Amino acid sequence: MKKRKFMALALSCVMVCSLAACGGKDTGASQPEPAPAPAPAEKTDDNAASNADADSQTPADTSADASQAADITLWTYPVGSWGDAATVSGMISNFNAAYPDIHVTVEYLDYTNGDDQINTAIEGNQAPDLVLEGPERLVANWGAKGLMVDLGDLWTDEAKSLIYDSVQNACKSNDGVFYEYPLCMTAHTMAINRDIFEAAGALQYLDETTGTWTTENFQKAVQAVYDYGQKNVGAVYCSGQGGDQGTRALINNLYGGTFTNAEHTQYTANSEENIKALELLKSMDGINFDASIAGGDEVNMFCNGTFAMAFCWNATQEKNNTDQGNINFDVLPMAFPSETGEAQLCGGIWGFGIFDNGDPAKIAAAKTFIDFMANDEKQAVESVKASNFWPVKDLGDIYEGDALMSEYAKFIPYMGDYYQVVGGWAEARTAWWNMLQQVGSGTDVKTAVEEFVTTANAAASAQ
Repeated sequence: MKKRKFMALALSCVMVCSLAACGGKDTGASQPEPAPAPAPAEKTDDNAASNADADSQTPADTSADASQAADITLWTYPVGSWGDAATVSGMISNFNAAYPDIHVTVEYLDYTNGDDQINTAIEGNQAPDLVLEGPERLVANWGAKGLMVDLGDLWTDEAKSLIYDSVQNACKSNDGVFYEYPLCMTAHTMAINRDIFEAAGALQYLDETTGTWTTENFQKAVQAVYDYGQKNVGAVYCSGQGGDQGTRALINNLYGGTFTNAEHTQYTANSEENIKALELLKSMDGINFDASIAGGDEVNMFCNGTFAMAFCWNATQEKNNTDQGNINFDVLPMAFPSETGEAQLCGGIWGFGIFDNGDPAKIAAAKTFIDFMANDEKQAVESVKASNFWPVKDLGDIYEGDALMSEYAKFIPYMGDYYQVVGGWAEARTAWWNMLQQVGSGTDVKTAVEEFVTTANAAASAQ
C-alpha cells in the first residue's frame, strides 16, 4: 500500500474514532503529513499481544539464510510489554520456530540507568548486538558516534513505500545512513478533567469530537476553570527533563513556533512565536511554572485531581492509571491548542538498531531478527501490539474493539516533525528545563530563551 493510501485510511479512521469512547502515557516520550493508518496502541500488559502458536508463524523474506547460526544479544528499553520477559520470550519462541539456530539472549533496561548500562558496555567492548529504542539514542547518539551498523539493506524500496515519511527521516542520519529500523510510533497529547471542565462551563471552548481547540479558547477555558475555583488548572513542570515533550509541544503550538529548523541542524526556540507563548503562559491565572515537579509528578497530580489538565499524556498514561484505580473522573484527551486549532504533536518512534561489534555473522543474524519482528505478516502485529503503540505502516486495525485505543488513534494524523534527532539533544533537554525555571522565577522571557538557544546550538555544533 502506497503512502497516499495511508492518508485515506487515517482520515477514515478519524471519522470512525469520533464515534468511539474516551480514552493515555508517555515512554521515557512527531504539519500533519499523511499519517500511517492509525491502528491504536500503547503501553500495557493488557494490550500485549497473546503469543500466537509458533507453528503458525511464516518466516519473513530475508536475505539471510534460515539455517544461519549465531548467538546474539537484545537489550530492550521498557517499550510497552517489550519490557516484560514473558511477552518477549513468547515472541522469541515465534522467531526460533523460523530460525532455530539463532539464539537470542535478552537484557531488560529501564530509563533510569539503561543508558549508563549501555555506555559501560560500549566502553568495555561488550555492547549488545541489538537495541530496541528510539532515534534519539540509536541515530542521534550512538549512530552519530559511528557505533551502529548501517541498516540500509533492510530499507528496501517496498519498505520505503510503506513507512511514514517523517519516520523514515528520523531513522537516518543527516548524511542519509539508516541506523534504525522502526516498529511502532505514537503521538503525545494533553488531557483535561472533563468533569471539572463541564462543571465550570468550559467545555464550550473545545471540540470534544476532534479533541482540538484554539489558543483563544484555551485561554477562555483555563480562565473559566480558574474562576470556578480550581486554582491549579495546569502546571509548566520543570524540575527535570521528564515529560518535556509536553512543555515543548505546548509552547510551540500556541502561536506556531518551532523547536528546531527543518533540517534538524539548529535550535530555533527563540522565535517571536515561542517568546509570545511563554509570556502568555506566565500571565495566565491557573497556569503555574513549577520547578518542584517533572512530567511524571504532573501525571500523578492530574490523576488525583490536583490539576485539571495534564500536558504529559498519551493513551498509555490513561490505560495504566485507569487499571491501577488512580482515576475517578472522565479523562478527555486533547491536542495542544493552536491559533488555527490544528496541532503539531510531538511523537515517539521506537525500533531496532544494531551495534557494530565486528562480527558479520552476528550482524546478519540481528538483521534477520529485525526483519522477522517488524516485517513478518503475522509477527509484526504481535510485535507492535506488545509495544502498545501504533504501527509505522498499515497493518490493518490491530486494535479493533478497543475503545480507548480508538479514541487516541485520531491524534496520529496530527503528528508533527520528529526533531529529536538534532545534535546536542541531551544538553538541549537540560537547557530547556533550566530555561523554564528561569522564566518561572522572573527572568525576562527573551533573555532566558536566548540563553537556551545559545547553549543548545553550541552543543549541536560540537558534535
